[in-house]
Amino acid sequence: MANVLPLVEARLRTALGEPDGRAAVTFLGTDRIEVLRFQEGEIVRYATLGMSAHPMTDPTTVVADPVKGPRAELVLSVRAGLADTDKALRPLAVLAASPQVEGLVVAPGASLDVGEPLWPGAPFTSVLVAEPGGLVEDLELDEPLDPVRFLPLLPMTPNEAAWKRVHGAQALQERWLNQGTDLRDPSRKSVPLE
Repeated sequence: MANVLPLVEARLRTALGEPDGRAAVTFLGTDRIEVLRFQEGEIVRYATLGMSAHPMTDPTTVVADPVKGPRAELVLSVRAGLADTDKALRPLAVLAASPQVEGLVVAPGASLDVGEPLWPGAPFTSVLVAEPGGLVEDLELDEPLDPVRFLPLLPMTPNEAAWKRVHGAQALQERWLNQGTDLRDPSRKSVPLE
């Protein structure tokens, strides 16, 4: 099977331009995860590279299929210059390694928690995984491989994460939309949840 990561990086470059920074993190027992940084005007985007090297496998499966299964990378977009968001590189790598480490299948509507602020002083410790296809199109791979999906991450405050567990991802996204929440603001407050 061909290595999919060069194709994934090419898709990211086509959609987001040339990265102006990259960092690599390797966790014990996992493949290397890179995080690429792309700056476009006042928006900085961080995209993982390495999560899609292997398909994600349902943790209840006895033997992991090395070919079939969903593949994804994560994309976080924030306003530049308002916080030290470059420190989000390690938490993003942790989230991208979670399918290998914890056997998670990361999909839209899921909550992912890193247990600490996403960057110094951030009011967020978790993210909501949003629907792919807007910013970076899915990367189709040769059969029998599943396409690589580029999943946007929406930072959530602890109160929003708790509210989402009760009411669901769709309800939280509607609340953000109705309140005109700037989800790219790295220091935004929690949306009113009453």
